[in-house]
Amino acid sequence: MSTPCPVLVVIVNYKTAAYTIQCLRTLEPEVRDLPGARVALVENCSGDGDVLARAIADNGWSEWVSLDVADRNGGFAYGNNRAIRPTLSAPDPPRYVLLLNSDTEVRAGAIRALVRFMDARPEVGIAGSSFENLDGTDWPFAFRFIRPLSELDRGLKFGPVSRLLKRYVPARLMDQTRPQQVDWVAGASMIIRHTVFEKIGLLDEDYFLYFEEVDFCLRAARQGIACWYVPESRIMHIAGQSSALTKRDARPPRTPAYWFASRRRYFRKNYGLAGAVVADLAFGFGHSLWRVRRAIFRKPDTDPPHSLTDHWRNSVFLNRNR
Repeated sequence: MSTPCPVLVVIVNYKTAAYTIQCLRTLEPEVRDLPGARVALVENCSGDGDVLARAIADNGWSEWVSLDVADRNGGFAYGNNRAIRPTLSAPDPPRYVLLLNSDTEVRAGAIRALVRFMDARPEVGIAGSSFENLDGTDWPFAFRFIRPLSELDRGLKFGPVSRLLKRYVPARLMDQTRPQQVDWVAGASMIIRHTVFEKIGLLDEDYFLYFEEVDFCLRAARQGIACWYVPESRIMHIAGQSSALTKRDARPPRTPAYWFASRRRYFRKNYGLAGAVVADLAFGFGHSLWRVRRAIFRKPDTDPPHSLTDHWRNSVFLNRNR
């Protein structure tokens, strides 16, 4: 009789083969510490399939890693769903599914900490890890839901206003000594009770990249499913290796159209056209004021190129974006 699977770790690779292989190396002791645990690796049609297959064979990982080479790059949600969907009809599905970014390294005990937490708290449906940067410094954040007024703070970047809008500011600096309930956690390391998928469905594949984990946690919250931050589970996350948009040590490149499409879908889907209008106005107004303040006080330009122009071109004020 096979050992029941406590957790299925899902990794989506897109042009990150070297990082993915290192991630698997750090996962090996974690998987062996949890009998029955498995890893589903989805290669999202980036041409890395042969390299990954060879690494799995050469390292003897095939007993716990399966490789699925997709025939198209359908985005992050699509890649994860390719691995999760078959478990919905499986006679013995995993208790949990862990979404794990390819550009991560798993610190000792991180996976067991998440599984232990979820086992002890059956009312919790989703939980996330704490993160560290490549240099070992903390990145201790979880999040409040992104709302239309959150966009005013994102555009304005002004401390006094951020304090006034505190409950709308997404990033929360977390206490690293205890688990805490939050609105959503980063999809770079997010564990999900399998019954959550049975209740609310899979990730929304109409998001190509970004906002899909926020949307998923919001759908869960509206069904009364709690989300928690678990600092005992520690993950090193380099960030931005597939898209470069979230690199923490460099000015971001010009924001691609798919980011705006995901943002637009998030607001339209969850707050309606009126909410999307408010979000677009809030960011546009706030960011215009920030640019004036930046020029007056000669602050460095850390925004993506053409940020304000691209915002209006991708706003719901244009019929093609509705």
